[in-house]
Amino acid sequence: MTTATRADRIDALLPQTQCTRCGYPGCRPYAEAIAAGAAEINRCPPGGQAGVRALAELLGRAELELDPECGVHAPLHLAWIREDECIGCLKCVQACPVDAIVGASKHIHTVIAERCTGCELCLPPCPVDCIDLVPAPATRDRMREADAARERHAFRAFRLARDEAERDARLRARRAE
Repeated sequence: MTTATRADRIDALLPQTQCTRCGYPGCRPYAEAIAAGAAEINRCPPGGQAGVRALAELLGRAELELDPECGVHAPLHLAWIREDECIGCLKCVQACPVDAIVGASKHIHTVIAERCTGCELCLPPCPVDCIDLVPAPATRDRMREADAARERHAFRAFRLARDEAERDARLRARRAE
């Protein structure tokens, strides 16, 4: 296996929550670190012990116990915004790695439940603590939804880079005037 192919195969086994609990800024960087031998296979709490087992089988390594420093495996929970308390600050929108939260500045925000990966990254930046975690419906499955979450995360990264490039171009044009 080449490093790129190995990273792709590893990434395909991760739940794509993009939660950063592994110590990396997303599932792909974690997969690349595993492929490069820079990270252990047991740092993904959303993937749980089943994920560790799948990575061990793929890589021909011994199965390790899930690293408790990264957190514990738990059933999928989804973010829920108590809209009557939301002040429209946008901090949760900016923190969501899969664009599952929508809203505009000074307006109520809401979570698109079908897109939420349960990463919990929206919780810390909320200045009014109006976001709760609620159990996901039993029909939700992280691994079945991983490809869609990966695509949303990639599109978000593309969108942010595009927006920054457009903003920089506008600033350069203003300076040139």
